[in-house]
Amino acid sequence: QVQLVESGGGLVQPGGSLRLSCAASGFTFSSSTMTWYRQAPGKEREWVARMSSTGLITDYADFVKGRFTISRDNSKSTLYLQMNSLKPEDTAVYYCNAIVTLKDYWGKGTLVTVSS
Repeated sequence: QVQLVESGGGLVQPGGSLRLSCAASGFTFSSSTMTWYRQAPGKEREWVARMSSTGLITDYADFVKGRFTISRDNSKSTLYLQMNSLKPEDTAVYYCNAIVTLKDYWGKGTLVTVSS
C-alpha cells in the first residue's frame, strides 16, 4: 500500500534552517508529481511546493519563494524540502502528498516549530 513518512521537523530559531524528508513506498515514486503542504495551528492546510516526477518542473507558494527548495531522489524514493530563513509564521505540521491512480495520499506529517 502507499506509504508516505515525513521526518526532519523540530524546533528551530527564527532565521534557522531545517531539511524535511518524505520516504515513499508502495507506488512508482519516479512517475509521480510530489507536493509539500503545511497546516498551521487553527488554519487550513495550504500548498507549499510541488515537483514533477522528473524533477525538472518545480513550483512554490509565494510565501516560501527564495527560502525553501524542493528536491527529490528517485533512486531513494524520497522527497525533500530544504527550508532556510525560517520565520515564526512557518510553524506548522508539514505533509507530503502524492496522487496515485487519482487518489490523494498523505503522510502523518512532521512538526516544525520556529521560535526563539
